[in-house]
Amino acid sequence: MPCLSGNLTEHTALTPGSVILADAACGLVCDLHSTSCAWHAVTTPFMSPTMKLLAECGLSSLAMADIGAESVLRENTWPMLKTVMRPSESPEITKRKEVDLTLYPPERIRNFSIIAHIDHGKSTLADRLLEWTGVISKESKNKQVLDKLKVERERGITVKAQSASMFFEYKGERYLLNLIDTPGHVDFSYEVSRSLAACQGTILLVDAAQGIQAQTVANFYLAFGEGLEVIPMLNKVDLPTAEPERTALQIESAFEMDAGDIIKLSAKTGLGIDQVLPAIIERMPPPAGSIDKPFKALLFDTWYDTYVGVVCLMAVKDGLIKRGDKIVSSHSGTKYEVSEVGIMHPEQTPTGTLQVGQVGYIVCNMKSISEAHVGDTFYREKHPVEPLPGFVPAKSMVFAGVFPIDAGEFDRLNESIQKLTLNDSSVSVHKETSAALGQGWRLGFLGTLHMDVFRQRLEEEYDANVLITSPTVPYQIKYKDGTMNFIRTPADFPDANTMQDFVESTLEPYVMATLIFPEKYLGNMLELCSSHRGDILNHTFIDETRVMLKCRLPMAEIVTDFYDKLKSKSQGFASFDYEDAGYDSSDLVKMEVLLNGEAVDALAAVMHKSSVVTVGRDLAKRLKEVIRRQLFDIIIQTAANGKVVARETVKQMRKNVTAKCYGGDITRKMKLLNRQKEGKKRMKKIGKVELPQEAFLSIMTKSSD
Repeated sequence: MPCLSGNLTEHTALTPGSVILADAACGLVCDLHSTSCAWHAVTTPFMSPTMKLLAECGLSSLAMADIGAESVLRENTWPMLKTVMRPSESPEITKRKEVDLTLYPPERIRNFSIIAHIDHGKSTLADRLLEWTGVISKESKNKQVLDKLKVERERGITVKAQSASMFFEYKGERYLLNLIDTPGHVDFSYEVSRSLAACQGTILLVDAAQGIQAQTVANFYLAFGEGLEVIPMLNKVDLPTAEPERTALQIESAFEMDAGDIIKLSAKTGLGIDQVLPAIIERMPPPAGSIDKPFKALLFDTWYDTYVGVVCLMAVKDGLIKRGDKIVSSHSGTKYEVSEVGIMHPEQTPTGTLQVGQVGYIVCNMKSISEAHVGDTFYREKHPVEPLPGFVPAKSMVFAGVFPIDAGEFDRLNESIQKLTLNDSSVSVHKETSAALGQGWRLGFLGTLHMDVFRQRLEEEYDANVLITSPTVPYQIKYKDGTMNFIRTPADFPDANTMQDFVESTLEPYVMATLIFPEKYLGNMLELCSSHRGDILNHTFIDETRVMLKCRLPMAEIVTDFYDKLKSKSQGFASFDYEDAGYDSSDLVKMEVLLNGEAVDALAAVMHKSSVVTVGRDLAKRLKEVIRRQLFDIIIQTAANGKVVARETVKQMRKNVTAKCYGGDITRKMKLLNRQKEGKKRMKKIGKVELPQEAFLSIMTKSSD
């Protein structure tokens, strides 16, 4: 390999011992011993268009294949090279491509998140900030860079909080900024609460065209409860329908913030982006803690990697951790050796160390999925510390049964669910067995969207083929002896005799709902809440045209089609958020489905007494449409408290046994018909009704009204 010096020195700023790769024809030289490994172009008339373009791009690194020394950079060898086109590397990048984080004490670190209602531009703002700091190239088409899941890109929503570290120079000093992009839908509020625990401040992003929405209010109070510094910002101010002044007054009225502190920007066009990072540095406090104290870190997220096992995302509260250290889990007491530490930049980038105030990932040879507990505190071996408070466990609001379509896929599906719940710790898992569907699981979710996203991730990421039963909510049974019992599945609900003799009361969960909508839809919203057994608490005007309505609703009423009706009755302008409001007494009954007198446990449901007749009739009609005809009658019944509320019959398939009779006495025909009738009776006794998969899918679909 040629080593050039002398006549090229003026172009390359050589250092002693430098190794130079060059091609005399194209005039490109590279100092491999230079920290930045920067490319320099030497003007020659022989430079080809391809090489000239590469020189002008300012390539900063080159990973080379094993090729001949004499043709290192000739154009005909270019397909053998892998190039990384990126702006000039920061001084933190070492020769081993590791980031040196020891340059950043806590006072030059800011950990912040972005919170907002769904579709207010959180991910777009994150893209612009990553471009502004040089983490990603501005030339590429950056869209939802931090939305890494396929389901997020397909649905256009964020369902998983993602972090990214940025380096930014401000007033002559370089800062380390750790950004966490959070979901905006109410079903993923647990992701938001966990992300806020690793931050000292947050950006409250509000759409200037839509104004304050329900999840805006909920997320603000989450951040306010954590004691975080909140910086309000108005997005999409460039839209023709934007009303930044009116939205600023809403923020000032609802959250008691000074309208003069609000930053106006457009994340899509980049307008006002230059004000965001300086405001974060000046207005958000640095993380607390000391590097002299023993190492202490909070585990706030995990995911599974096929090659290294469990990857832990931690916020370092005190001390320092480096590769090779041994750490201990406060929850289990298990010891681990750290094999890699780093930051998300935005992909995993090794750093060698993590110190106080920094947020990054740690690989510690944690092979078992059950070992990772979100909210756990880790400390250095032989230096125990006081565990951090951790997180309040997620409270499942909706339960559904998950069963494999093929019973032989049970073990594989079990492993897939374990890996997915590692990445989504808000899902609760209990095994259950159904007489109709076989072995499966009863999973708890934070809402119906959460359930649907989990199912989609199972199918797309793990190639699973599953059947999910109709969602239910957890009920409580209070017995006359004072004991309480939780009901997660309809099969656990007491029968009619037990209810009459031993049960004092039944209780169902309620939620405190917040609806925000234009004033002209107030009548429709009041009617909607009342028709779903809701209690209207109050309604207030947040400005001249928008109303905030608070009501108390049974959780069972909003897990079906409440959200669809909300959007329909408000022409899409209403937003909805809810939080747990405890349990209250309710007249609950168990509705069973009987096929020829035999109960089908997978189709049973617990509901309010007032809904039994309507739901029972609709269910029986839909089952009649999907159950195949047999050689005997199939009687479909829905019953509650021992009383049948609806009945449908799937008529039998019959052979015309009298077709061969061309005449004669009627008794001959009657004899053949009676013989057929007796055969049908015997067949009905031993025959079994086949319930196809479409029957279960039919239950999950909404009624026509």
